[in-house]
Amino acid sequence: MIARRQNKSILATCRMVLFALFITTITPGLSFAAGELRGTGDLGVIIERATGSLQIIETTTQTSLATVQGLGDLSHASAVFSRDGRFAYIFGRDGGLTKVDLLSQKIAKRVIQAGNSIGGAISQDGSLVAVSNYDPGGVRIFDSASLELVADIPAVGADGEVSKTVGLVDAPGQKFVFGLYDSGEIWVVDMSDTSNPAITKFSEIGKQPYDGLITPDGRFYIAGLFGEDGLAKLDLWNMDKGVQRILDNYGKGEQKLPVYKMPHMEGWAKAGDMLFLPAVGRHEVLVVDARSWQEVGRIAVHGQPIFVIARPDGRQVWVNFALPLNNTIQVIDVPTQEIIHSFVPGKAALHMEFTPRGEHLWLSVRDSGKVHVYDTTSFEKLVELPAEKPSGIFFTSRANRTGL
Repeated sequence: MIARRQNKSILATCRMVLFALFITTITPGLSFAAGELRGTGDLGVIIERATGSLQIIETTTQTSLATVQGLGDLSHASAVFSRDGRFAYIFGRDGGLTKVDLLSQKIAKRVIQAGNSIGGAISQDGSLVAVSNYDPGGVRIFDSASLELVADIPAVGADGEVSKTVGLVDAPGQKFVFGLYDSGEIWVVDMSDTSNPAITKFSEIGKQPYDGLITPDGRFYIAGLFGEDGLAKLDLWNMDKGVQRILDNYGKGEQKLPVYKMPHMEGWAKAGDMLFLPAVGRHEVLVVDARSWQEVGRIAVHGQPIFVIARPDGRQVWVNFALPLNNTIQVIDVPTQEIIHSFVPGKAALHMEFTPRGEHLWLSVRDSGKVHVYDTTSFEKLVELPAEKPSGIFFTSRANRTGL
């Protein structure tokens, strides 16, 4: 009997040793202690555009965990995440698509899929990653696990010319939606059957759609128009109705200002039943009723807005600005639609990201080489982290949100 107990004890010890070896083997380069498990829900990345690298950060402790090098040209980089939050897919300006493992803290796969790309999206089920291209134009869609090419969709517009693609987002039903900048179109690609993508095209939507967003419920796709005042709206539940124009001529009869940097539409804010939108070339934030799509107000702000983003609870909207006034951040109180706080974190205060429940905001201050973390109630600066020309900040909470 004693011998049997000893044998069981030895077997149990062997199992523990084998398990530890297994964990170490399947997670090469893991910076955590062997056998230590952790989730990814409080992780994120900071794009370091000057060095082609990114930092992996943790929002719980407000610390940087690691730096991953070798991601190419990140001068206009963006990121999406796998549905389990383990992998970040980085879209570089050099046409690079890079899959980064946030736990092993290294590049899992990298492909150069075009000459010049401008962002991407991940499908509803997480199986496909799409990349939007300036050169050679069009959208390419990849298997998210292997980064093998699944579909190549050239953007040849109704005018017969190849167009740059912009404003690429994911939509429910394994769809991707994007704009054709040069030919003024919106395309919807249904990837339910990966061997036979179904494309629905809408032409003559307006001049030069420069970016696009999809509402959080995945119903409405909105394209901003650089060539004219106004927006183009597509109801994805009722595509037979075609594209409708909204906010036509919001600047009619008023002197236009030089546009130093185009607003980012994916940074537009929805708070309750209101949308807060940057007015192109104006020192204003437009307030729009999200039910009627009618303008209901304007808020004068410090400069030309770039990002207008809502705190997750919808109570505040934070705004940053284009050159030459890009050292300032303003906070709008949604109920009163008044500016309640302004501060100057430094030159090129450009990219903002709220923690999932909105208690903190992370802000890249590019020209200072810093990322700041702020308390969104007291507006106190909590932490400064060094970074090499930081730009975009992206948290894994985006993995479970449509259009991000």
